[in-house]
Amino acid sequence: MYWALLAAGLAASGAQASSKLFSGATIISYNDSTESINVIRDVSLLVVDDRIAALSSEPLAAPPGTEMIDVSGQIITPGFVDTHRHGWSTAWKTVMSNSTLLEFFIRYRDAAPLLGFTPDDVYLSQLAGLYESLNAGVTTLLDHAHHNWSPASAWAGLNGSVDSGARVFWAYSFQNSTATNYTVSQQFSTFEAMAQRPPRDAPAGTGGSTVQLGIAYDSWGPDPNRAEAQRVADTALRHNVSVLTTHSVGGQFGADNTPEQVDAFGILNGSMPVVFSHATYLSEEDADLLRSTNQYIAITPESEASYGFGHPRSYEHMDQAALGVDVHSACSGDLLTQARLWLQNARLHFFDRVLERGDVPSANPMSVNQAFYMATRAGALALRRPDLGAVQAGAKADLIVWDAEASPSLAGWNDPVAAVMLHAGVGDVLHVLVDGGFVKRDGRLTAEEYPEVRRRFAASARKIQDRLRDTPPPVLEGEVSPGVDFAVPEYADVLPGGGNGYGEQHWW
Repeated sequence: MYWALLAAGLAASGAQASSKLFSGATIISYNDSTESINVIRDVSLLVVDDRIAALSSEPLAAPPGTEMIDVSGQIITPGFVDTHRHGWSTAWKTVMSNSTLLEFFIRYRDAAPLLGFTPDDVYLSQLAGLYESLNAGVTTLLDHAHHNWSPASAWAGLNGSVDSGARVFWAYSFQNSTATNYTVSQQFSTFEAMAQRPPRDAPAGTGGSTVQLGIAYDSWGPDPNRAEAQRVADTALRHNVSVLTTHSVGGQFGADNTPEQVDAFGILNGSMPVVFSHATYLSEEDADLLRSTNQYIAITPESEASYGFGHPRSYEHMDQAALGVDVHSACSGDLLTQARLWLQNARLHFFDRVLERGDVPSANPMSVNQAFYMATRAGALALRRPDLGAVQAGAKADLIVWDAEASPSLAGWNDPVAAVMLHAGVGDVLHVLVDGGFVKRDGRLTAEEYPEVRRRFAASARKIQDRLRDTPPPVLEGEVSPGVDFAVPEYADVLPGGGNGYGEQHWW
């Protein structure tokens, strides 16, 4: 039915469809009526332009000129949806390996322009990071773009997002830059210009720009500048932005930005999606508010472990949660790792509850289906985009084809969800499509400019990292905030004889 209607519309307009027919795959889909993962074997999947036109176990009649692609024995899934990322930070890769959260704020995020992070560096770092994401099958990202220490640096990150071909919800971060004295009040004019003028045309073959403008803001509470926060809220509503996002941590870390605090500005109970990153210390009252307004949290398992947030309450709120990567220069850049970490962490958490009672678990508390859902469909619903995160007729053709035929990791697979969630790796991602166009094919990114971007980015990152090497790290001691002190943790001891083997940073 969908293909027939689409064909009729194209014929009436005189347009020529670009179509692809994938045949013979096992598809992991999602059934909205039963709210469950649905596996369909030996299926033909027709993509017309940017949409999935049809799925069938019977032969499909494809329009003239359709590209025929045999994927017999392979697994097709929706692309992963990452609900929290800072794409511009790619240039810090490997030098943040042992950093802490406060060190990241002081030494990396806030000091970036002082270390010579130019708009061209922002562009290259953003673009290289998004190519890394696409290579791993992350087709949709919510980017909390806090590189806006000047109008030029903000535009650079937005343009890098558009040029990548990824589907990016690019959230302009309103925040005062102490390094450049670029204030929130000055930033509204830049945002207004972005909202009224598309950054540039998208690359050929991606079906038009896949980037949408959003807003990020981290000063909703507990003691906000009410006039400033209300202006941000009113700007988001007036422009009907694609998403609003905020860092919500709480506890001794501060940065509360709770659902209740955001709700005070009249933006939670509406059509605009609001994503609360981390929500580490989310109260039951705030969790219930999220449920009643259908808003989501973004859990970033690896960064939350690396930076010491922990997960004191996130396990109780997975019904309104999706997954994210966060600062991928300090951890993995793929969502598969995040889903796998979260699956095993959640299992351990609920197992421990049984063990603490002196009993032995009789069942596994979290399934691979649930982890897969959080990495795909839940992320789409967090962004209020039901046309993403599922392989079904009418949905956007954002797809991954996994090399289940040749991969040693996937040899002998039966359950495709378990195969992907437990055994696959980034190297098993054979093809990736965004908006119906190949961004990775036969194991390689399709962007012709990628080798040159990689070369330029490597030089840019080396320049910035060399400057960082000569800058002493901050001394984190004393009081963080009233009643909260820095404290040295107990170090891991991995060597016999009392030496812990921590080592030094390995610079060039």
